[in-house]
Amino acid sequence: MSGSVILALVDTFNFDLSELALDGAGKVSVDLQEILNDPIFTENKVLTQEIKIAATNAPNISKAFLDLYRMFQKSREQLGEVDNALKDHETSLAPLPYEEVRDYFHYTDNYIDALDRAAEAFALSLPRSDAGRHADMVDYLLKTHGVKVVMRKDKPGSSTLRAYDPTTKTIHLNAASSMATNLFQLAYQVGLIEQSDLIEQLLDDAAFHTDVARDVCRMTFANYFAGAVVLPYSEFAQAAKEQRHDLENLAFQFDASLEQVCHRLSNLQRPGEKGIPFYFVRIDQAGNITKRHSATTLQFTRFGGGCPLWNVHHAFQSPGEILRQLAVTPDGIQYLSLAFVQTKRVSGFKSPVRKYAIGLGCEIKHAGHVVYADDLDVTEVKNFDPIGTSCRICERIDCFHRSVPPIGKQIVVDHNKRGSVPFKIS
Repeated sequence: MSGSVILALVDTFNFDLSELALDGAGKVSVDLQEILNDPIFTENKVLTQEIKIAATNAPNISKAFLDLYRMFQKSREQLGEVDNALKDHETSLAPLPYEEVRDYFHYTDNYIDALDRAAEAFALSLPRSDAGRHADMVDYLLKTHGVKVVMRKDKPGSSTLRAYDPTTKTIHLNAASSMATNLFQLAYQVGLIEQSDLIEQLLDDAAFHTDVARDVCRMTFANYFAGAVVLPYSEFAQAAKEQRHDLENLAFQFDASLEQVCHRLSNLQRPGEKGIPFYFVRIDQAGNITKRHSATTLQFTRFGGGCPLWNVHHAFQSPGEILRQLAVTPDGIQYLSLAFVQTKRVSGFKSPVRKYAIGLGCEIKHAGHVVYADDLDVTEVKNFDPIGTSCRICERIDCFHRSVPPIGKQIVVDHNKRGSVPFKIS
């Protein structure tokens, strides 16, 4: 169906394209809308409906346009820093390995069916004893693959979590790591050993630009397998429903960390067995997004900073607590947002400490299935904090917390009047 026909149907039947589920095309549409707000496109205003039609009817061209903008932005940043000389063309403009892998998972809904089912099959076949899953995994590796597991007490401050010696077929684990971390590392090693053919086939299908990106994704696929072993799909999805998505109870039940539980909740996207659509994000203390995925209509900024009103940025002020927030985005969609701090220290007072804020949320229409919404009044509009994606593309012109003007809007300066923001927007 052509774009003009779709637009005609929209006008005739007053149909809102935003009511469509945010699939791969929806994610591309959100990214296109963000970059088309750049001032360089001021003379060529593109309607939201046109963007959605392009993302749906011409996804490959749309993704190519996103790649082109990323290359342009990178070149613009280099020029802005007044570099003495541009680096090699291919090196400077090729996608960064982590960016390319992150985009791959972003556009596959962070769900890899073949790998997920293989992990689930392994988890169900693994003999279980009263000793616990960690001991069961150690026993399995020894009996099936002749791989020994040694718990090693490293020097204080060591950041090594796992070290595998293929010559002696020995896995060295850090004795100071949590049980959840070590179980995950063992499952990771199983993935590399038993699923190498599947992983290589998935890598071939992904067709990454560089060998480095391929290596990064091989690691990420093994991580995916490990997470799906620790939290097998159907068993975990059923438990999540029964526990009403109580993060701490689920972590205890599956010997997992809170971060692992949140990440798994966000990728329960198996066809015919989907869970509640959650977004998941991990942010460091500088505000950098280190992990992100959204099965909701909420998409995270890729080309700028986040919104300071979002509770994930407040989590560092309240360690040990799960913060709750009722939030509404400029498009009118309401969310239940959870946030907490995850601290990672290997061992000892002098060992390095990493702190992350974890954000997890869903649309308010699913709040009845989430225990954290039980005592919140979700019917009162004033209880919802107005948040946005980032200041540069946020449409809230009167926001007290605005840091920069929105792209594509006219700035008006009144020299005789000063408000909380030093300019007005028209």
